[in-house]
Amino acid sequence: MDEAAPPPPPAKCENCDKLAAKVKTLEETVDRLLKRIEELERAGKRQAGPFSKGDPKKNPKRPGRKPGSEYGRQSHRSRPEKVDEVVDVALPPECPDCGGEVEEVRVAEQFQTDLPPVQPITRRFDVHLGRCACCDRRIQPRHPLQTSDALGAAAVQLGPNVLAFATALNKVYGPSWAKVAHLIEKGFGLKASPAAYCRAAMRVGEKLAPTYESLKQRVAASPIVYPDETGWRVGGHRRWLWVFVAGPVTLYRIAASRGGEIAEEVLGAEYAGVIGRDGWAAYRRFEAARHQSCLGHLMRRAREILHVAKQGAAKFSTAVLRTLRAALALRERRERLTPHGFLSLKGKIEAELDWLLSWRPAYALNARFVKHLRAERPHLLTFLDVPGLAATNWPAETEIRPAVLARKLSGCNRTERGARAQERITTVARTGRNLHLDVFDLLRQAVLAPGPIDLDLPLAPAT
Repeated sequence: MDEAAPPPPPAKCENCDKLAAKVKTLEETVDRLLKRIEELERAGKRQAGPFSKGDPKKNPKRPGRKPGSEYGRQSHRSRPEKVDEVVDVALPPECPDCGGEVEEVRVAEQFQTDLPPVQPITRRFDVHLGRCACCDRRIQPRHPLQTSDALGAAAVQLGPNVLAFATALNKVYGPSWAKVAHLIEKGFGLKASPAAYCRAAMRVGEKLAPTYESLKQRVAASPIVYPDETGWRVGGHRRWLWVFVAGPVTLYRIAASRGGEIAEEVLGAEYAGVIGRDGWAAYRRFEAARHQSCLGHLMRRAREILHVAKQGAAKFSTAVLRTLRAALALRERRERLTPHGFLSLKGKIEAELDWLLSWRPAYALNARFVKHLRAERPHLLTFLDVPGLAATNWPAETEIRPAVLARKLSGCNRTERGARAQERITTVARTGRNLHLDVFDLLRQAVLAPGPIDLDLPLAPAT
């Protein structure tokens, strides 16, 4: 039997090389996207800016102040007007190197300002109790420095200064009550339980309720409001911390929902001012208001797409960035333009935006992006029409950052009562800071008040 002939070699497929090249390209794209996803997931879990971004520069600028008279006089501490203690630093009897005799040349002065050792003071209030001869009512007077009317077993109390200091530490700067108690004990020699400071803060929060409501009304009447929200915890349960910024007023609200009903509760359903916000859909329910969609969020989203897009897929996000940057540049040039010139340039930017939104990109990320931009189109350039309106919701993000830091330090709140105290105290403290008021003095007034008070903060009239 004849030996069978070997099978002929397979015919070369014309598309094999193209398919292999395409597979290789797709594998490279997948690897790059996976790395990018990993970076974004790590960034999303930080909840705060990283302490370092990337590797250091090869040739960094020299740190510190630039030399030369053109940059101004170098700052230094001024010579103190009052000296409380003089310490004489005598010469040694002999040279520490060779043992020779030391001759005094002159006496130089050095000054040092330090904290003195703190010794807490204890006051005793001799409260004269009486009874009305007509109605038999019990009469108990109260000194301005008393923080409570309690007597008997609760007669030993903490003073207004330490309670205001502890409340500010926890609510403004963020350490837990245990750390607050430890710090006060080590720094000032005053020992008290964390619960004592916590209960005092709860009382301060209740006293500030009228002030909080008046600031809330102030926000609702403001012509421009910047809202934002972030995650929070109350007793371990998921909550949301909202912030509303209206001029110098910063209002915090801790709620169980991230829905628009919370914003309506603060602003009112018929709010007709301008809302500078991000793309969260809950804000769109304010149909009577004008909106400014945050350009910072949109530009950041475009840059994120450019990290993973290749070739033609990068054209759309690049064009969006160019157009939004042109709008921001036009705002900076407005004072140097005639009204007609400004409107002409604005019209060109609007026409370019409309042209971009007519695109039908096949790339999935661009398709979602253009869909979002179409929904936000009426609100992209409001800042060019409203003087003083920011193009981003940066004012709200700035005011929410202290709460984010406090969240990482103290772990939020354990009870709903604590959440109410948190939002009221931080609202008053942050608004007072914006008005350059003494936060400790504001809290001290609340500690000393016998009941609910309205601090009547000196706010400028709404414009």
